[in-house]
Amino acid sequence: MTSRRLIAVGFLLVAFLSLAAGGGAAGTSAVPQIAAAESVDIVLQPLLSGLDSPIFVTNAHDGSNRLFVVEQPGRIKVLQPGASTPTVFLDITSRVLSGGERGLLGLAFHPQFSANRRFFVNYTRQSDGATVIAEYRASASNTNVADTTETVLLVIAQPFSNHNGGMIEFGPDQFLYIGMGDGGSANDPGNRAQNITDLLGKILRIDVDHANGGVAYSSPSDNPFFGATAGRDEIYAYGMRNPWRFSFDRVTGQLYAGDVGQNAREEIDIVTRGGNYGWRVMEGNICNPSFNGGACTPIGVGPVAEYTHSGGRCSVTGGYVYRGSQSSLPVGTYVYADFCTGEIFMLSGGATSLLLDTSMSISSFGEDEAGEIYVVDIEGTVNRLANPNPPPPPSDTLIIERALVRRRSNNEVLQPITVKSNGKKYEVVLFGSGFVEDSRIFVNGKKLSTHLENTVFETTILIGRLKMNMLAAPGPLVVEFENPNDARSNQFTLQVVPD
Repeated sequence: MTSRRLIAVGFLLVAFLSLAAGGGAAGTSAVPQIAAAESVDIVLQPLLSGLDSPIFVTNAHDGSNRLFVVEQPGRIKVLQPGASTPTVFLDITSRVLSGGERGLLGLAFHPQFSANRRFFVNYTRQSDGATVIAEYRASASNTNVADTTETVLLVIAQPFSNHNGGMIEFGPDQFLYIGMGDGGSANDPGNRAQNITDLLGKILRIDVDHANGGVAYSSPSDNPFFGATAGRDEIYAYGMRNPWRFSFDRVTGQLYAGDVGQNAREEIDIVTRGGNYGWRVMEGNICNPSFNGGACTPIGVGPVAEYTHSGGRCSVTGGYVYRGSQSSLPVGTYVYADFCTGEIFMLSGGATSLLLDTSMSISSFGEDEAGEIYVVDIEGTVNRLANPNPPPPPSDTLIIERALVRRRSNNEVLQPITVKSNGKKYEVVLFGSGFVEDSRIFVNGKKLSTHLENTVFETTILIGRLKMNMLAAPGPLVVEFENPNDARSNQFTLQVVPD
């Protein structure tokens, strides 16, 4: 282990874990063993090195295929497709208090960024250590550089220096989700995570497109404590310890969060509106062994995956559900990691397996526009998860790379795809290669009426009008297309979920 790795692990062990002095005995609830992944061939392809404490990578969802890397001291860098060196997109180091868990911690681009140039950041304020959620805009003359004018949306005081959360992301509902830790120290001394009048220890959800009087945002009316209901309007879910990284499955819309544990358990949660995820009473599926003598009446929603601190594991880094087109991983596999051991895990079919054992200090994962997954090492690198022997494309080059469902009247993308009784008002859109005149789309074996369309990026797409019953019930939409010579493409599966 290099000295730099020792330093990085040293400060992030304190930062991401904040272990209680003296520790506590782990609970007795059995945790499934983590075995090596079978039949998954995966490598790390180097992308960037020499970065300054990178903690996140993402894309702008604008068709540019750029990647944006967040550096903890307060910089965002942008990497152009095919380039090997990033350039500075935004530098707010003068506003950011960095070190430990503090710093520039999150970045999210508005769903209409290509039109409005708006993006949002989560950082620790230099003056007092408070969490700031702020809006910036890319320059009108050069979208590879951001204006430094700031609009502050939300400021949340932090009682301690750790458990700041940091993740922000737009959900499929177009609202901004914000991950907030419990405020720090051990065992949530202020019981903030269970206090619905406090924003700490929560997943928040706000509407950044509609102000509320003098407040630069509003709260969606279906938030669980909105309006006359007791509790803060911004809260979406509560009972979190430190939801450092979360993500949305781009097909199902489910929200996966890695909530960092204390002494006993690390957990992955599927977060739903109004859910209580148990902290400080629960740690994973057990009563928190460091609180109240480990005795409790169990509460809240249990994790979908958890692991103990055996073998040096200590701090979960939440990841992404793989939906890429390069067959890097089985589609629908959720990937996450442990910061201390550098192990990368995959969750599939309810079972967790070890995908890779690395020497990295994995601070985050990220996605590009095509759904490929990247691994961020706090020591300065970004790598892509890749299959060194991907299956060859069909010889006839009829390939679906991506698909979506949208409303025909206004091109509103349905993400997630929810049940619609009158499905004929919607259409399926295919992105890929091999589309020619008279190509035909099939959904669950039924042929659709189709047409070709050219986007501003000069990529031909194929569109098919859905039949009335295709969105009438939850279930898979298996999509493929056929050219006039009767050659069939690969199959691409979308998922319809309940409203």
